[in-house]
Amino acid sequence: MEELQVIQSKIYEIRGYKVMLDFDLAEMYQVETKRLKEAVRRNMERFEGEDFMFELSKEEVIELSRSQIATLNK
Repeated sequence: MEELQVIQSKIYEIRGYKVMLDFDLAEMYQVETKRLKEAVRRNMERFEGEDFMFELSKEEVIELSRSQIATLNK
C-alpha cells in the first residue's frame, strides 16, 4: 500500500488534467529523464494529443513549485 501512496503523491492536477511529471516517471521506470524523453520522441505516434502529454509553461512550473514545495525537489 505504501507504493501506491508514493505514486499518488506524484500526481498533480494541471489544466484540469491529472498528470505525472517527466522526472517522476523516469524515476519510477529507473531511467534518466533524458532517456525517457528520447523514447517518447522515437515513439511519438503512441503519445499524441494534449490529453496525454504537454509541456508546462514557466508560470505553471513556478506555481507547481510553490504549491508542492514540500514534495517537488526540482
